[in-house]
Amino acid sequence: MPSPNGSRRLARFCLRTLVSAVIGLLFVSASNTLALADKANAPIPAATLALMAARGTDAASPIVLRAYKKESEIEVWKRNAAGRYVPIKTYPICRWSGQLGPKTKTGDRQTPEGFYTVAKSQMNPNSRYYLSFDVGYPNAYDRAHGSTGSAVMVHGVCSSMGCFAMTDAVAGELFSIAREAFSGGQRAFQFQSFPFRMTAANMARHRTDPNIAFWRQLKEGSDRFEATGEEPVVSVSGGRYAFAPSPDPAKEAAFTALHKDESDRIAALVEEGAAAVRTTYSDGGQHAFWAARIRQGFPVGDISRPEALAYAGQEVVLIPARRRPAPLPPVPEAVWAAWIGAGSPSLAVRTADFVPPYEAGTERFAPRPAGYAQSWPSLARAAIEATMPMPEFSSPQPLVEKVAQR
Repeated sequence: MPSPNGSRRLARFCLRTLVSAVIGLLFVSASNTLALADKANAPIPAATLALMAARGTDAASPIVLRAYKKESEIEVWKRNAAGRYVPIKTYPICRWSGQLGPKTKTGDRQTPEGFYTVAKSQMNPNSRYYLSFDVGYPNAYDRAHGSTGSAVMVHGVCSSMGCFAMTDAVAGELFSIAREAFSGGQRAFQFQSFPFRMTAANMARHRTDPNIAFWRQLKEGSDRFEATGEEPVVSVSGGRYAFAPSPDPAKEAAFTALHKDESDRIAALVEEGAAAVRTTYSDGGQHAFWAARIRQGFPVGDISRPEALAYAGQEVVLIPARRRPAPLPPVPEAVWAAWIGAGSPSLAVRTADFVPPYEAGTERFAPRPAGYAQSWPSLARAAIEATMPMPEFSSPQPLVEKVAQR
């Protein structure tokens, strides 16, 4: 049995150990909090600020983000001093999941497609995936179609279950760009998500895909943004995306012209016989930049379903390309004028045994032609050559006398 003094010493030792542990935990917690604060408040890299300055904008100006699944890229656009959105930088996506096409239900692993809104409250500095922000799925269009799901993020770590996974460094830079735009007064920014770059060639190439009607709606919004340089005002009417016209008539005219040109180009590509394909994925894709870095041993953290990336972007040809010969160029006027001019060598060139009609003789008692198409030329030629009298088409008697005799 320990002595009273020994018991007191043991109690003091245990108390000191407990206090030290609590202080240690508080220190670790404080350090983690500082670390979170540091990464959430990290400055925009100087090189990116230089790109903004070169395009006539700055860190505080409003932003629009545009994502392209097939190309595995996210673009940052910022509004310049003239009030027009201009591209600043393109970031490679490390991982997205699912197929081309919209997200429709919880657990389908689809990254969404459409026009989304990101408010300041959707920024998450405490994300388990480094830093992140919620893109705003489901939006009004998704809800109108009964789509379900939530917490679709742009985040760090190369792992996706329906999100845009960007690696920690890229996610941190996007977070800082959005943070500064909010600090500059932007209340929310638009996140545009597309299956691929909305070019005429891509639309013609995917024209038989079940999602093509939906993608035509997305292209209208994409064309409007690129033609006007304005963030499109998006609503949903009758289960379809609707876009308000620009308040500037000149910009609205620019959109109308661009959209018509693109529609005409799509129709021309189809008419010319462009192939139609469907692009399939085992489970999403990855930008070639990150694929190469990962092969070199660059650390990107956890990678979701790496085996699926070997079967990303397989194209199934549904309508083979139809090769049409290029039209022959027109013959220059100087050339064809020489061909038909007096003394042209081409006039003396004849096929063997060919005798032109104007050099052939006419037989007086030729076999009787079978019909008008043969008889009339023979009769006309005989009359011209005076081998038979011309037919009398009018009466030699004056018309007045003829009528008087009736």
